[in-house]
Amino acid sequence: MSTVRFENINKFYGDIQVLNNINLDVEDGEFLVLVGPSGCGKSTTLRMVAGLEDPTDGQLFIGDKVVNEIEPSKRDIAMVFQNYALYPHMSVFENMSFGLKIRKLDSAEITKRVKEAADILQIDDLLLRRPKELSGGQRQRVALGRCIVRNPKVFLFDEPLSNLDAKLRAEMRVEIKKLHQILKTTMMYVTHDQTEAMTMGSRIAVINKGVIEQLDTPDRIYRHPVNKFVAGFIGSPQMNFIEGNVSSSDGILHFASGKIDLDLSGHNFNTIPSKVILGIRPENISLKTSENKSSNNIIKAVVDLIEPLGAVSLLHLNSDGIRFSASIKSIENIIEGIEAEFIFDGSSFHFFDAASQKYLD
Repeated sequence: MSTVRFENINKFYGDIQVLNNINLDVEDGEFLVLVGPSGCGKSTTLRMVAGLEDPTDGQLFIGDKVVNEIEPSKRDIAMVFQNYALYPHMSVFENMSFGLKIRKLDSAEITKRVKEAADILQIDDLLLRRPKELSGGQRQRVALGRCIVRNPKVFLFDEPLSNLDAKLRAEMRVEIKKLHQILKTTMMYVTHDQTEAMTMGSRIAVINKGVIEQLDTPDRIYRHPVNKFVAGFIGSPQMNFIEGNVSSSDGILHFASGKIDLDLSGHNFNTIPSKVILGIRPENISLKTSENKSSNNIIKAVVDLIEPLGAVSLLHLNSDGIRFSASIKSIENIIEGIEAEFIFDGSSFHFFDAASQKYLD
């Protein structure tokens, strides 16, 4: 096992800066997920660890060794790619053992390692098959097995589940998480899927335009985003954002936007900018009922669209031109086109400076 450390890493392609002063410590045995939109620089970050990309400047450490000038084959890392990269003419056993043969391990040791990895991944009965005879999930397990047998210092995953269907993705998320618990090896995992990030990572690095916006545990990133980008990127369905003003009336703070007026009792600000953005997640908006009708923050809105999602329905709402969505468990008597009343949970409000988009304390 080993640590990975980025010190002031920048990456340029010509005049285009892809990574901007990346400073990142991946702890020994940690499962770190790099997440962000397409083109944000997350795969470039991972490929630098593998040695497939070189930093323009800065230093990259694996353990206590600077690896900027060390070729990929000597870094003792293993990488799982999006397309599995299996040799089609080789059996599963041959694919998993190929790297060990290159390293000239004896046949008994090779067989032992392959069988141990196959047992962990439950692919013992597939060792004589070729990749074309396997399902997508089985091929992914073989790709994982090929890495496990090498006992690397660091595992790297570059969007390994993106080619799988939704059911297989969910299953493989669990398998990879279990694998980390068994091996306890340092793992870095790249994805654009925030659900994968939230369910798999012990910590998450949210990257945007080559900058690490926030590095923290999944729970803290979800509950305490540092800015509007992180708040909007993490969480599904996405957080609602409403721009407006905060003012004081009779000693009580209020947020106003159009006809929306919300009581901010219990909220305090060090400073209040002229314009703020209120953030609230769809699951923190509920339908007004006889049981909760005493709430202060009741908003009337027209139901534009209903998306049934199984256990809940996502309602797309319009309050005099201000649009937001609510995740509702029971929508009896709610149909598209009607006006209904909804309650905003004041304890779940997030506020961002409209100019800087940073979180307001």
